[in-house]
Amino acid sequence: MSQENLLSSIKNLAATGASIAQTRLELLSVDVQIARSKFISLLVMIVSALFFLFFGLVMLALLIVIYSWESDRLLALSLLTAGFISIGLVLTIMIKQSLRTMPKLFEASIAELAKDAKELSR
Repeated sequence: MSQENLLSSIKNLAATGASIAQTRLELLSVDVQIARSKFISLLVMIVSALFFLFFGLVMLALLIVIYSWESDRLLALSLLTAGFISIGLVLTIMIKQSLRTMPKLFEASIAELAKDAKELSR
């Protein structure tokens, strides 16, 4: 009789472990889907914004060069080039800082797995 109880307990423990593993994998799957959709929408917005900003800057540069064509076209081109490079460098630094402070991927899943490990170690 005790062997049957032990076998039943082991089966229940295995079923509980499998259920916990399934729940954690489902949570991980949801985290991946959320991260993927956020990344894709962010990427589309970034590419669109860069396209329109670049086009606007090219038009502005042409306007300034055409306006100053008779007097100081080289000065206008030099100042515009320096300005564009400076803005590009500042944006590069901002992007690097943003990537460093980005939250961890699968943070919720990792927290839940840590809770599980803590509960099992008791």
